[in-house]
Amino acid sequence: MLFFTQCFGAVLDLIHLRFQHYKAKRVFSAAGQLVCVVNPTHSLKYAPTRCAAAQTSAEQGILPPCHHHEAVHDPQLVPCTCPLFSCPWEGHLEVVVSHLRQTHRINILQGAEIVFLATDMHLPAPTDWIIMHSCLGHQFLLVLRKQEKYEGHPQFFATMMLIGTPTQADNFTYRLELNRNQRRLKWEATPRSVLERVDSVISDGDCLVLNTSLAQLFSDNGSLAIGIAITTSKVHNAEAEM
Repeated sequence: MLFFTQCFGAVLDLIHLRFQHYKAKRVFSAAGQLVCVVNPTHSLKYAPTRCAAAQTSAEQGILPPCHHHEAVHDPQLVPCTCPLFSCPWEGHLEVVVSHLRQTHRINILQGAEIVFLATDMHLPAPTDWIIMHSCLGHQFLLVLRKQEKYEGHPQFFATMMLIGTPTQADNFTYRLELNRNQRRLKWEATPRSVLERVDSVISDGDCLVLNTSLAQLFSDNGSLAIGIAITTSKVHNAEAEM
């Protein structure tokens, strides 16, 4: 009975994900758009990290699964860009993507236009939804965060960040679009570099900001579909033509 109960639960979860895919594709019907169903993750900034656990294991004589960089003050090193964890990892920009995929299991999608479908929007703050987006030869980090800037008043913050330098980020423009019930909301901006950190972007308000009522207006049964498009900036195109 337990075996069949677990199997039945897994089948229901699969049906739910397929239904979420169908709803997103119905809203964003452009040909070739990819849909990524993103489940929420509660912020674990104050929870023990894998490296912290490894340090404890090392004290007990067990080989640690990850290592810290000794050159802490090396300006070439970038701290972990994942907003979900207080991760002590540091490394060069070239290996940030592999760190996010291998350590934090963050999915990556390819394509100029995709649909980011965040589930379970009703969960309490702080909560994050995050994926990586590979486009135009670069990798971007999309973060949707539910956070209380004022006690008792949660808001949603969505931003796209380039896994690269600020100079490289200036060459691109990203667009976030919400479309439901004959209503459309767009946010268009230049992505910020991951070197500037997600917390700083949210504090500055340089992102798409939704209050709870607005988020509910565009959500469907607790899920929020966000269309994402990335293009090269007009300034960059003009310089290329010259």
